[in-house]
Amino acid sequence: MGLLVEKSSVDCVTPTNFGLLFLNGDSELIYKQCIKDFQRLTTADQFEELITSFNENVTSYSVKFTSQFGPLTHYIWVDAAERKAISVYFDEENQIHRLLMKPYEKYPQTDAIYSKQTYTMPVKEEWTVFWGGANEFLNYHYVYENQRYAYDLVITHNGDTFSNNRLKNENFHAFSKNVYAPDDGKVIKTENNIRENIPGEMNEEDFLGNYVIIKHEVNEYSLIAHLKRHSITVQEGANVKTGELIGLCGNSGNSSEPHIHFQLMNNASISTGQSIRMKFHDGKEPIQGDLVNFSAAVKEQKLDRLDKAEMAFSLSDILLFIPRLIASYFKS
Repeated sequence: MGLLVEKSSVDCVTPTNFGLLFLNGDSELIYKQCIKDFQRLTTADQFEELITSFNENVTSYSVKFTSQFGPLTHYIWVDAAERKAISVYFDEENQIHRLLMKPYEKYPQTDAIYSKQTYTMPVKEEWTVFWGGANEFLNYHYVYENQRYAYDLVITHNGDTFSNNRLKNENFHAFSKNVYAPDDGKVIKTENNIRENIPGEMNEEDFLGNYVIIKHEVNEYSLIAHLKRHSITVQEGANVKTGELIGLCGNSGNSSEPHIHFQLMNNASISTGQSIRMKFHDGKEPIQGDLVNFSAAVKEQKLDRLDKAEMAFSLSDILLFIPRLIASYFKS
């Protein structure tokens, strides 16, 4: 067994001691430091049972990833066998806002394969990466082979994706913003006639909504989805240049608020294709919370709120989160 900390030998959970306290089963101390909304989801006894069960056959935890998510710091602990992971968001006072325990799924074979050429994000203003990265805790697409390295992009002002309220698409900062070709290529497929969703509702039947698929060199295909109805400016068969306008951001398809879904594939079908990890022109790889623009430059992380997150997990996955985290959903 790894080094254990005696229960109640410390009076505060911090990112430094969390892994040891969790391994030692000090559920009461951890539970007390979770925010009230979190505690309403599960009792202290239920929380203890979850931790006890999750710790089976675990000898130690260590921090694998850290990232800044606005005022919260995101830590991911992974066990020594790299089979289990704990995702925790701490605020500046070490209160726990979100805690997720899941098997640690990795796909090293596809993780190691990058695109043969480089691309740019399909935007020219400052957008925020809402989902993006090479693990499930940063990017819910990751567990799905056909969307594994996809990005969902939004625009935030002062940490919010909308002004006033969520009732109208026009209140969202990303709605009707220009979307551009991520590289030279030939347009091979478009959809331009799917109605916008009312914010909070989703169209699962036409899940991509309005979209453009572009064939690039060496048989790589980019997909930009959830575009605005009748906004697409390119025709099938047309050649496009990097940075050429192709449409406007919308809220069509399996989406509950305006955003862009952007991914690269090895063929033109999202159903049969495999997602490809993209190389960007500047050599950087944005992840959740990063600000990006046309050059895909990563800036400081400023996403201040989690209440727009779509958490694609079930209770059977031992997801513990607060209700405001799922006030609205992204599902591409």
